[in-house]
Amino acid sequence: MPRLLAILFLLLGPLAATAAEFTDDMAQRTLACTACHGKQGRAGPDGYYPRLAGKPAGYLYNQLLNFRDGRRHYGLMTRLLDPLSDQYLMDIAKYFASLEVPYPGAARTKATTAELKLGARLALKGDAGRKLPACAECHGRALTGVLPDVPGLLGLPRDYLGAQLGAWRTGQRRAYEPDCMGEIARALTREDISAVTAWLSSQPVLHGGKPAAAAARAPSTKCGSAAMPKPAKGGS
Repeated sequence: MPRLLAILFLLLGPLAATAAEFTDDMAQRTLACTACHGKQGRAGPDGYYPRLAGKPAGYLYNQLLNFRDGRRHYGLMTRLLDPLSDQYLMDIAKYFASLEVPYPGAARTKATTAELKLGARLALKGDAGRKLPACAECHGRALTGVLPDVPGLLGLPRDYLGAQLGAWRTGQRRAYEPDCMGEIARALTREDISAVTAWLSSQPVLHGGKPAAAAARAPSTKCGSAAMPKPAKGGS
């Protein structure tokens, strides 16, 4: 037995020496998040795990609730969040919202000039004839989001944007009523989605990606959101 213990020590010693120090802070508590969403929540490398850093806390909180409570469907996220309280989910949301890390450069696109022109029109002006609001009406003039709970659309991969619009169209992704994005996504054609995701994903992120403090004017579309949790006594 002593010999076996000595062998184990020799094998595991280097690992123990390089193990991360236990700090019990939010950076360490959220390692399960950053394992997929990238270091500091900068986004995963495959295009399907989006950036968390710098997103409005209200938006991140809503999405954590949606995964936990079945309005968004991804088993791994649901199992991860199921035992967590509303207040702890808000703590996670506030932590990622507080991170200021740079965005990568704009992605190249193979979209045609006509597609990009359509995408820009939908994103910035909408289509009044079809009662489609512009993305910028809710997501801010710079499309970097609006506090407290509207996310930015720039800096996201085209595949991710397309997948989310598709999920809203089919009901795989839902939100609190009134579910404005579900209504908008169902009004978009496949050509619309291809064009607007190509344009959004190819734009540079302005103002460091920081969300606007308030909308320039009240959006014409009403959207639902969750009530913020009451502060827990004695902390999380």
